[in-house]
Amino acid sequence: MRALLAAAALLAPTAAAAQAIRCSVPGQVERPHPDLASADQPQRLLPIGGYTLALTWSPEYCHAHVRDQGARLECGGGNRFGFTLHGLWPDGIGKDWPQYCRTTPLLPEPVIRGALCATPSAQLLQHEWAKHGTCVTGATPASYFARSTGLFRQLRFPDMAVLGRDRISAGSLSRALADANPGLPAEAVRVTVNRRGWLDELWLCLDTRFRYTRCRAGSGGVSPTTAVRIETGARYR
Repeated sequence: MRALLAAAALLAPTAAAAQAIRCSVPGQVERPHPDLASADQPQRLLPIGGYTLALTWSPEYCHAHVRDQGARLECGGGNRFGFTLHGLWPDGIGKDWPQYCRTTPLLPEPVIRGALCATPSAQLLQHEWAKHGTCVTGATPASYFARSTGLFRQLRFPDMAVLGRDRISAGSLSRALADANPGLPAEAVRVTVNRRGWLDELWLCLDTRFRYTRCRAGSGGVSPTTAVRIETGARYR
């Protein structure tokens, strides 16, 4: 199968590796299915009070999903990822957030192809645009993913293999990310873990002008003193 080597390919897993360590996009990308509002996930038309840039720690995700058909691009073959881009989420002013603001057709293939080495799932890309991107005023699929992948690719990360040798606190992980990114305060980083205490995601808080800002109290994530374990298995090393 014809493969295109991503521009970020073959980076070593160091502080400079913000994108895929190795990512080849297949010649034929999988088409997503529609993602629509439902009784469980209703449409909410609310004002935007800020944004969350959500990043998934791929080694832990693949540990749990390596056999899933929908995770083949991320967790199968020769591709390797450190952090991936879950999405850019508009936050509300209160406890709720806007979502599914308008119905949308399937994403064009060029948009999917251009974002796959940041978010390695066509269906997740469809979901992120339908649930979150449609609520960003004036956004198109191309501009929404240009914004989210642009923010993601500007980030630099600490050496996760070193941090993963022992348990560290969530606060220490936030500070390590802040130290690698001047202008990103540690108070703008929320850490989430799974039920077993392993690193799941980082949620970065932004204001309405997409500048990093202190997260609001009670907006998610574990406490800074929580012990965090980091999966750094053979896929990452």
